[in-house]
Amino acid sequence: MFLTPYRRNEINTFNPFKAMDELERRFFGSESIDEFKTDIREEDGNVILEADLPGFKKEDVHVDLDDNFMTISAERHSDYEQKDKQGNYIRCERSYGSFSRSFDITGIDREQIKASFENGVLTLTMPKQTQPQITSRRLEIQ
Repeated sequence: MFLTPYRRNEINTFNPFKAMDELERRFFGSESIDEFKTDIREEDGNVILEADLPGFKKEDVHVDLDDNFMTISAERHSDYEQKDKQGNYIRCERSYGSFSRSFDITGIDREQIKASFENGVLTLTMPKQTQPQITSRRLEIQ
């Protein structure tokens, strides 16, 4: 069982927009929610994943299973563009848009995964697959 973040291979090409985003992030020193933070632990034969998703509504958070990968995605909408035209915002630092992370769930019993969402924390309880017990035996040679 791996349950590690899955990252697609990126081609090493210069992306000026990504470079500008990184420059802005370093200059202003703000952390964004581009990759929400997770804690993963083992407890009583289960793997527990807790993902911090502050400010998201339960209906905007989705967990999708595809083969041996699980993708957690969340989308937060903004109304600051409309208010900004009226001059109400001086500065807007909260992140809006779609965010997602994928995890390898090899060794997890996919049919028994349970999810809950409370106080901005998504909790996934994922039972480990039961491995068939290996017993030793001697094969008869014919």
